[in-house]
Amino acid sequence: MVGGRVSPVSPVNLNETAAGLPQAWSSLVLGRVGSACVKVLRMDELPLAEESHEAPEALLVLDGRLELAVAGRPVTVRSGELYLIPAGTPHAVRPGSRGTLVIVELGSRRAERRGR
Repeated sequence: MVGGRVSPVSPVNLNETAAGLPQAWSSLVLGRVGSACVKVLRMDELPLAEESHEAPEALLVLDGRLELAVAGRPVTVRSGELYLIPAGTPHAVRPGSRGTLVIVELGSRRAERRGR
């Protein structure tokens, strides 16, 4: 970061980066933009337990689809779609998710220290 602005870097191929990760659902922190932490991960067909975060997060499906249960309701996020989850909202990954997911987590330094 230079003078509060993001420094220019080389482009990152997000699909290739996610495909090269050793485990599905284990995110890689790409960097920070202001107070937001930007991560990429590879999804697989398996579900994940319900969780909630103290900060809002944006979920961008680059390819494939993300199957969620948000506050108990099923939600499907398809390739090219963005889904915003407010802070404190319980959400879980349902079976059938696959592809590449970018997560932008706002306002939490903890986002850098943990996987998904």
